[in-house]
Formats: sequence, structure tokens, C-alpha cells
Amino acid sequence: MIPCQPSAWRAQRLELMLSVSEKKNHTDNLDPGEYTGPISADRESPMARSETSPSRAQHPSPAQKPNTCCFCWCCCCSCSCLTIRSEEGRRKAQETKLEPFPCETCTKPTVEEIKQWAQSFDKLMKNPAGRNKFREFLQTEYSEENMLFWLACEDLKKEMNKSCIEEKARLIYEDYISILSPKEVSLDSRVREVINRKMQEPTPHIFEDAQLQIYTLMHRDSYPRFLNSSVYRSLLQGGSRSSSES
Repeated sequence: MIPCQPSAWRAQRLELMLSVSEKKNHTDNLDPGEYTGPISADRESPMARSETSPSRAQHPSPAQKPNTCCFCWCCCCSCSCLTIRSEEGRRKAQETKLEPFPCETCTKPTVEEIKQWAQSFDKLMKNPAGRNKFREFLQTEYSEENMLFWLACEDLKKEMNKSCIEEKARLIYEDYISILSPKEVSLDSRVREVINRKMQEPTPHIFEDAQLQIYTLMHRDSYPRFLNSSVYRSLLQGGSRSSSES
């Protein structure tokens, strides 16, 4: 019972205090499963705190596997997307920027001409049929790029138009001089530096030093093996047999 007071504000204040006390007691008597309101930090269970802790949130569940492409380089090596990219890059790298030189049209060499090829490398390289056979041999040794580079330089020397000279010089550089090319020929650093300087204003003879170096390499390295190869021996035997029959 509320005692009588001269003013009503005391009764209203007491009524408000009783209302707050009843709500608090009702909350304390609720079953834990029935209360759905916010839970203060001091009333939160240890298990709930562990579930919402930052350290637990950082570890994904086993079902949520991370994207291997974003985390691990070794995993990326086997990714199908990178495999496709690497195959495309390899195919583009193998594409020849210059038009491939076809085998030169020439008449069938005589026995005397074939024998002269063994006398000197110059006689072999000056003969169209000899160049074709020597190129055929270089293909078996996977060094055909040396002959292709030499032929490209010879073709450039015949060019007179300035724009064509610049274009052909650029293509020769990208195909045979650049270290990124799969057909890069073996040149020393001095020759490369000279070519790099001259590429600003290329001339028909810009690769003259490099051409001479590759010519010397073929002469000393590939030419002796060509004379002892089955390609040359069968050619020599075939020419001798046809001449004897005639």
C-alpha cells in the first residue's frame, strides 16, 4: 500500500521502480532456451564466446576450401587456366614472324658439283642445290635457324626501299637476334651491342658481322659433319650411280 502524500509525483516514482523490478525478475526466471533478446557479455556462455572470437572466425570450415589459385604458386602450376595460358604463349613463341624461306628451286646437281662441295664450304654455299642439301642436314641437327638467318641477311642486302629495310631488319632481329626468340642464333656480346646501336637506323648491311659469325660457325662446326653424314654420302653415291648408268 502506498501511503498518502501531498503530491502525486512520489507515487508515480514508486510505481516506476516496481515496474522495472518486476521486468528484471521475469527475465531472470526465464528458461535459457526461451530468451531471444540480446545477451550481455558477462552472461554469455564460454562456448558462444569461442564461436564468435576472431581466431575462430579466421579458420574456414573443411567444406570451404580456399581457392588454390590465390594462395599457392605450386598449386597454380597445375591450374588449367595457367596451363592454357602457357600453351598459348609457347605456341606464339614458336611462330615465325618472317615468312619461311622455301627450298630454292634448282636443277639436279651433277657428280662434279657434288664432289666440289667437299672441296670447300664456299663452293657448297654458292650452289643453290648445295644450300638445300646442307639445310636438310641442319634440320636433323636442329640448327636450321643458322641457315635461315644467313638467307634472311642475303635477302635484306638486296632490298632498296627504306621502309622495307626497316621492317625486314626488325623481323630478323625479333626472329634470330632477340634472346626471347626460340630461333635465337649464337652471337657474342660485341656483335649484339653493335646491332642494338644500328637498329636505330638500320641499313641493308646491319647484320653483316652477325652473318659472318654464323657463316664461320656453320663452316667449322656443321660442315665437317655434313660431309660425313648419310645425307651427303647417299647423294654422292646416287650421283655416281646415275652417271655410270648413262
